[in-house]
Amino acid sequence: MTPKGEESRADSLSDRITGALVGAAVGDALGGPVEGYSPDQIAERHGGRVHGVVGPWNGAAWRTARPIAPYHKGDGHVTDDTLMTHALVRVYAEVRDHLDAYAVADHLVPDLITTPRWIPELEEQALPLHRIFLAEKWLVARLHYGHADPREAGVGNIVNCGAAMYMAPVGLVNAANPAGAYAEALDVAGAHQSSYGREAAGVFAAAVAAACVPGATPESVVAACLEHAKDGTRAAIEAVCEVASGYSDFESALVPLREAVAPYDTVGPDYRTPSLGARRPSRLHSIEELPVALGMLLVAGGDYRQAVLGSVNYGRDCDSTATMAGALAGALGSPVPDEWSKTVAEASRLDLWEPARTLTEVTAEIFRRDVSRRRTHEEWFTALGGLPCSD
Repeated sequence: MTPKGEESRADSLSDRITGALVGAAVGDALGGPVEGYSPDQIAERHGGRVHGVVGPWNGAAWRTARPIAPYHKGDGHVTDDTLMTHALVRVYAEVRDHLDAYAVADHLVPDLITTPRWIPELEEQALPLHRIFLAEKWLVARLHYGHADPREAGVGNIVNCGAAMYMAPVGLVNAANPAGAYAEALDVAGAHQSSYGREAAGVFAAAVAAACVPGATPESVVAACLEHAKDGTRAAIEAVCEVASGYSDFESALVPLREAVAPYDTVGPDYRTPSLGARRPSRLHSIEELPVALGMLLVAGGDYRQAVLGSVNYGRDCDSTATMAGALAGALGSPVPDEWSKTVAEASRLDLWEPARTLTEVTAEIFRRDVSRRRTHEEWFTALGGLPCSD
């Protein structure tokens, strides 16, 4: 599949993983400085649509303008979406096998609270715990201090996209196996989220895995999501993607996509003043970010630049929406613009390509282990009198 407007990279596992992880980080950095605002507010602030890396919303006052979030969002800095994604890659590198909720407790939480790392938005070395949002700090409170059962630790947290935003590595480890990605992500995310927040994590991982299938298209990715998604998450994806199929440019799709997802979104029209029903468990509702990311992927025809810019200019929780859209477009093979990736890597002082090299190596190891386990199962099942798997 050749994304609209660009020529695809070589169709290899390494390329898919690199495209997804670098694509997610760049989308995150582009969306960060306009997070929480509406498309109209973004256009007014920037004199039109955002077309690349921009500075902080409040300029030089970024540290004091919002005391609850004294972060240097903008200027190419990645946010906690990327910090959590890279942390999960490190867990895979340590475990070197499929993960579950216990791996979150045993490896991810210690990573967040024991090892200082460069935090771009703080412009200093610090524990990742000091940057991640309250919904992610929940992991530490529940697992490290509360000693909750990891499989149930997500219950009680606010329901949001906090787990979904960093599930791309799960989809990549299960490349071309959406069902496996969905199941693994649901287990991993159980330590962090519940209800439609956990469901979105599973569906996003399935989407990334589906994007790695040779010949995949935005439409086939959406089809895989609909095959696995349940309840309000499925309904929201279906509604948004049906609307998205009628558009080919993100400018005209901004309002229709918001209208399509609004009945399923619990936050309400004013993102910074959530409704009373916001972020509570429900079988009828969905996070907003995943359906919109899928919708923008369709609108863009798989093109990385347009899918990410559409997600960024959509506003609201656009760093996470652009993270997801960027991961999916990158996994499909649409190149991440060099001028963006180099700027983000330099500004964030991060090697955006190293996690991809690590995860590619680990994914190959896990696949070989999976094949060995399947062969053992085949032998045992055949010995029980079951039908042989091959003639």
